Amino acid sequence: MSKHTASVTWVRDGQPFTDNRYKRTHLWKFDGGETIRASSSPQVIPAPLSDPAAVDPEEAFVASISSCHMLWFLSIAAREGFTVDTYEDKAEGLMSKNGDGNLAFTVVALRPHVTYKNGSAPTEKTDAEMHHKAHRECFIANSVKAKIRVESSFSEVSSKNKS
Repeated sequence: MSKHTASVTWVRDGQPFTDNRYKRTHLWKFDGGETIRASSSPQVIPAPLSDPAAVDPEEAFVASISSCHMLWFLSIAAREGFTVDTYEDKAEGLMSKNGDGNLAFTVVALRPHVTYKNGSAPTEKTDAEMHHKAHRECFIANSVKAKIRVESSFSEVSSKNKS
């Protein structure tokens, strides 16, 4: 068992509050020392009460699933002897009413594009199998109700680093 912590801090800073027109900007502080500005999504609470430049919980949810998948995939690829030059994912989470009638993430689509070092690429089938293993191992994916689809894009060779 492992424990992970984060500190979330919001300060009223003299703003009116009971009229519900307070700013939603706050800070996320992580145990490693990183601090990130966060806010409600501007799709939920319009600016200026939200900060479109800050990370919102919905984006962080999608990013955490994508990041977990990527980290497992890279580990599996390395263990299998394949050298990954780049990994990019344009993940997208879709919110809709769930079976209980509540708004929820119902689908998260991962769209990883992996480029391998020249001479180090697996077959497309092996690439897909590694993504399947990564999905099975991802702690975050195992913890959520949303359906997670992996729509990988396969590249045999890196055009940048052929050595």
